[in-house]
Amino acid sequence: MIRPHRRPGVPGVLDASLLERPDAAAIVARSGDLTYAQLDVEADRAAAALWGLGLRPGDRLAACLPNDLDVVVAFHGAMRIGVLWVGIGEALVPKEKQHLLRDCSAAVLLAEDQVLQSLSANSGTRLVAVQDWRERCAEAGAVPQVETDVHAPAGIAYTSGTTGLPKGIVHSQHNLLLPGEVLVSSRGWGPALRKGDCLPLTILNMMVLTTLLTSQAGGCCVVMDRRDPGGVLEWLAAKGVTHWNGVPAQLYDLARRDGVPHLAALREVWSGGGDCPESLRSAFSQTFGLAVRATYGLTEAPTVVAIDPVGRDHRLGASGQVLPHLSVQVLDDTDVRVAPGETGELVLTASTTGPWAGRWTPPLGTWSDGAVQDAPGPHLRTGDLGTVDSDGFLTVVDRRKLVIVRGGANVYPAEVERVLIAEPGVVAAAVFGVPDDRLGERVGVLVELAIDSAATLDGLRAVCAAQLARYKVPEQWGQLASLPRNAMGKVVRTELPSLLNRALADQTSGGDHP
Repeated sequence: MIRPHRRPGVPGVLDASLLERPDAAAIVARSGDLTYAQLDVEADRAAAALWGLGLRPGDRLAACLPNDLDVVVAFHGAMRIGVLWVGIGEALVPKEKQHLLRDCSAAVLLAEDQVLQSLSANSGTRLVAVQDWRERCAEAGAVPQVETDVHAPAGIAYTSGTTGLPKGIVHSQHNLLLPGEVLVSSRGWGPALRKGDCLPLTILNMMVLTTLLTSQAGGCCVVMDRRDPGGVLEWLAAKGVTHWNGVPAQLYDLARRDGVPHLAALREVWSGGGDCPESLRSAFSQTFGLAVRATYGLTEAPTVVAIDPVGRDHRLGASGQVLPHLSVQVLDDTDVRVAPGETGELVLTASTTGPWAGRWTPPLGTWSDGAVQDAPGPHLRTGDLGTVDSDGFLTVVDRRKLVIVRGGANVYPAEVERVLIAEPGVVAAAVFGVPDDRLGERVGVLVELAIDSAATLDGLRAVCAAQLARYKVPEQWGQLASLPRNAMGKVVRTELPSLLNRALADQTSGGDHP
């Protein structure tokens, strides 16, 4: 139904196109396409189906779904009745999925049969299979009339805290809409935009950069369900994708591929999810004739903080120019702002000048004990060390949080260490990133075992494989009689890479160094 007045928040993101071009393509996916008019109808049906399942404003809807129409429609339906969206990655093992369901107290989980069968009963969570969900949407009754508060909690994005346990970052609909609004305006996008995305849409940041952003431009969101090089190229060529963002590992594979198709429609490629070496940018450009746009983003922002601007060359080593709705302060160890180009912690706040002044707000807080806790205030500390020059170009120097970015996926050392230390005979474990040309980093680990321990590296690897997603499982393993520690008893991490190399050499030669 075409509504003459724009609705507030995410429910109104389709309204302009519903008035101007309702029959234009809004979503292209594996199972079919939806025009703006059709997406509006399906979102209403999803809202009614969720209401029929008993969800009310403030309840949590968890979704563990592949990239296709179901995940997009369910998201829009949740936003229309004030239900909090919680995406759960398919790559997570059952134990990880169950932890997130318990932490957010999900009222409903939407997932495919094989996912539901892998989960034990979660108290209070209703498990709904995809086929059942589709039937409920088809039979849904009247759409509930709910006034949504654009500044109320709308979605929970799970990252990891310093303890290694997942931490739920809470965003409002206002937070989710602002990045797309800024990017559409600053990059001059309109109905010709056909943005393709193959990263999981269960990541809240990806919802911001897909169905919300393209709807704000009046363009089309191409939901890609393959991440392998051949699959990516097929989608890009067949669907006339104009803009695509991939992680460095994908760019690496594509740049080394022979006989690539001519991607006549492709105008812009972004590198997201990790550091993209300049050599990789050059190789990709030689293969496809397109420069790779650098980006820097955060779950807490949400999503893009800086990106290479349109019509300007990439600045070597930089992660783009700070977007106009943000101001990034660089603070030293005493929280004093340093001069442009000097290194310090990157701290986000709202821009104070220009048309976007005062629009940005930090996340509402973190989800804990059934409510939003720990509101951050007007400044958001990133934990990353970097510089911002006088032209606003941001460069990340180091990751204070020690996060490992493996092929675009974040691996938090504390989370892996927690699994290892829980095993009998493991005295300590240190997990860290090992440089890799293709993935950016791989996961390495050094373990310290008790003298009489029966634990083995192969056994510990199997433990990790059973409790962690595959990309989190360490790939390079070493054992030391004692991890290096300082006077405070803390592990000296600067020594770990060389010690791992030595341990690997010892394992190969059969030697034994303390």
